[in-house]
Amino acid sequence: MDTSVFLKISFADALNAWIESIVVNYGDFLHEVSAFLLQTLLVPIEKFLIAAPPVAVLAFIGVVAWFGLRRVGLTVAFVASLYFIGCLGLWEKTMQTLAIMLVSIILCLIAGLPIGILMARHRWLSRVLTPVLDVMQTFPMFVYMLPAVMLFSIGKVPAVIATLIYSLPPLIRLTELGIRQVDAEVREAATSFGASTWQILLWVQLPLARPSIMAGINQTTMMALAMVVVASMIGARGLGEDILHGLTNLDFGKGAHAGVAVVILAIVIDRISQSYGLTARQRAALSKKGG
Repeated sequence: MDTSVFLKISFADALNAWIESIVVNYGDFLHEVSAFLLQTLLVPIEKFLIAAPPVAVLAFIGVVAWFGLRRVGLTVAFVASLYFIGCLGLWEKTMQTLAIMLVSIILCLIAGLPIGILMARHRWLSRVLTPVLDVMQTFPMFVYMLPAVMLFSIGKVPAVIATLIYSLPPLIRLTELGIRQVDAEVREAATSFGASTWQILLWVQLPLARPSIMAGINQTTMMALAMVVVASMIGARGLGEDILHGLTNLDFGKGAHAGVAVVILAIVIDRISQSYGLTARQRAALSKKGG
């Protein structure tokens, strides 16, 4: 096949050189960021979840599920499903996966909510960042692991960074959408009563945008779970580690155990996080169904 018609274009060397220059010039800062994430968030949360009695964790998840769903049957089913993960011998790995997920989601909330709010307030910022978010959502998840490893080596920190970048766009988009959809007449009414900009944001826009924001958190959480499983390739511990081991050693049984645990975890997290985005009327309708 004759490919001489194509011009030879490559930005790989320039991109690698740019990342290497960041490591050289800001290596100390990157090390401090890595140490902060490990010592302040990752290690304490993981140790707490692993050290906590499984019964206490299951009870806490049951309470959270019941307040969101208001359905006893579903709550019991979710707790029983998580108990089944423990019966498979994967409780500790599940807690490791949850720890990385929680840290990633916390960072997504810290970064995503303010950016979404600013995009809702400033059209020019929305026009600038929307193409960036499009690219972030289009890139395969494996692409994010490359710069994360180059900047932070292997381990839990690059897994968190890659997960943060991969799962951030839905939260930003849906936060912006939710705030933009707040009726202008409601904002004008709040302004006429003397509410400040911050008061309108905190007591009018964010509460009314809650279903959209919670949908963004739900999508971000599910994308974080998917990324955390794949991030086992760069040293993240947890359920993905068993799936990777099953793949590399052709151990289908071990991989299937971890795969079932991931599916259960995904369903439980998805349904619970969705439930907190329901309106009061929708939650009341669910509670009437009983169960």
